[in-house]
Amino acid sequence: MDYLSIIKIAIVTFPFIAFLITLPYILREYHKYGSVYWYRAIIIYSFILYLLTAYFLVILPLPTREEVLALTTPTTQLIPFNFVTEFITKSGFVISDFSTYFKALTSNYGFVPLFNIILTIPFGAYLHYYFKFSFKKTILFSFLLSLFFELTQLSGLYFIYPRGYRLFDVDDLILNTLGGLIGYFVGSLLLKFLPNREEIDDTALEMGQKVSIIRRTLAYGMDLFIFIFIYSIIRFIFNINFPYNFFVFAFIYYIIIPWILKGQTLAYKFLKIKIISTKYEKVTLLELILRNLLFYTFYLILPILTIMLCSSIIRYFNNTIYVYSILLLILFIFLYYVISFFTLAIKKTLFYEKLSKTKIVSTIKKDENDIDK
Repeated sequence: MDYLSIIKIAIVTFPFIAFLITLPYILREYHKYGSVYWYRAIIIYSFILYLLTAYFLVILPLPTREEVLALTTPTTQLIPFNFVTEFITKSGFVISDFSTYFKALTSNYGFVPLFNIILTIPFGAYLHYYFKFSFKKTILFSFLLSLFFELTQLSGLYFIYPRGYRLFDVDDLILNTLGGLIGYFVGSLLLKFLPNREEIDDTALEMGQKVSIIRRTLAYGMDLFIFIFIYSIIRFIFNINFPYNFFVFAFIYYIIIPWILKGQTLAYKFLKIKIISTKYEKVTLLELILRNLLFYTFYLILPILTIMLCSSIIRYFNNTIYVYSILLLILFIFLYYVISFFTLAIKKTLFYEKLSKTKIVSTIKKDENDIDK
């Protein structure tokens, strides 16, 4: 398997990794900055893709267990700068003959050391450019990354194999660390042409002054999850009945808690947004009740009741008409949600907020002091 094939495998695998980290990443960005800045996302996701590719280049191709058992080659090479000796003695390199240079450099004795340097240049560049690592810290972490790769090989992919199927080479530690060192200076060069970390943070905080529709939708989803999770635990522990206590707990979670926390549910507090009154300095209990009553009536209760009512009426028709009628009704309700979504995206407010005289604002401050912590 060549390097290009391994890179293709990493690219194909990356979307699955991205899927797993996207929600935690979005939550973290909204919590810290109040926004998801596309430029930062490109940096973070490309860094993850790079690490995945580098890891695959180290472990692939995977041999069979039988092939590893049959190996008689050494598992370690502990002589520093052995690659220099091998290059001079085995690559056909003759210092006085320029015609041997290209052939020697493109042989395994020339290409493999060069590859080990190139492998960690991006790592050092990312560490210095975005993560603001110092010179010493970049060298240290480049060495640790290389050590992780070498121990992965020495342990036979964490003891999955009976022995190492690739060589633990002290020269790889030296060359990978050198690559990270070169990457540090590449990162310094990038800082001259691209926005630095402080500029990226400032832009994200500026964007976070506004409450995007995605941020609001995420808050609704988080609150629903937290509410159901806590209620399920309480119901399980105390064995309470569903209808009556459900509404009592909903009243406490969506109205009493935001009233005590000055307009914030638990999710709103995490995502740094809050409900405020357009009339008073602090949202009142009555405004919270009206806001939630209007929202859940028009976006939850009425759609459900409509489906139940229409279903009970049209169930007397034949099955085909019944099925198509229900599907059409669900489509209309879905369009109702879509129209509300785009109305909110354009006007930043919906009718239930106007009627309750409330709105959602961001609590992110431009001069957040803990950005780099």
